Amino acid sequence: MWLLKLLEYCLGRLLFQRRGYDADCLFNTHAFRNHPKPTISISSPDCGASGAQLSSEYSKFGSGRIPSLTWPRAAPNVKEYLLLSEDPDAPLGHANVHGIYCFIPPTVTSLSPSDLELVKEEGGVKVIRSGCTVGKNRRNAVYIPPRPPLGHGPHRYFYELVALNEKLDPATMSKVPTKEEVAKAIEGKVVEWGM
Repeated sequence: MWLLKLLEYCLGRLLFQRRGYDADCLFNTHAFRNHPKPTISISSPDCGASGAQLSSEYSKFGSGRIPSLTWPRAAPNVKEYLLLSEDPDAPLGHANVHGIYCFIPPTVTSLSPSDLELVKEEGGVKVIRSGCTVGKNRRNAVYIPPRPPLGHGPHRYFYELVALNEKLDPATMSKVPTKEEVAKAIEGKVVEWGM
């Protein structure tokens, strides 16, 4: 076991410069060309305001649950939200998607770990307590808890809330949508966002 940890640490150090794939993040796609800066204030009762450090409780080393997130009531033109969590510092050559959640009603002003609780799975589609659609990540999980490779240094994790002026059409996306599908589907629909 210690040999695997040593190997991971050595690889982490070797790949230390492979990080900072911010340009690959959802908020840097064409859909955000008219909204380059975040305007929704998001905070976490568990971790603090934007820029706060995640405690190990919210990592793979702790409970592995997503931190609770809160935001203000939606503006009248918001018809739906989308939430995406990604790590731009993963040494993969692109930002690593930890979670995608589509079709969040505009009346919702928070998300907690219990909202992501898996209720059932049918044909690869994960049904969670909140009822929103779970998108695809590397592990086909509801949420991948943060766990940077040993030796790779600290990573940043972005929780991006996107307000849309039009509901997404499920017929235009897979049952388990990818980040690329979501980025295409929200073009021309983004009215504001926060991180």
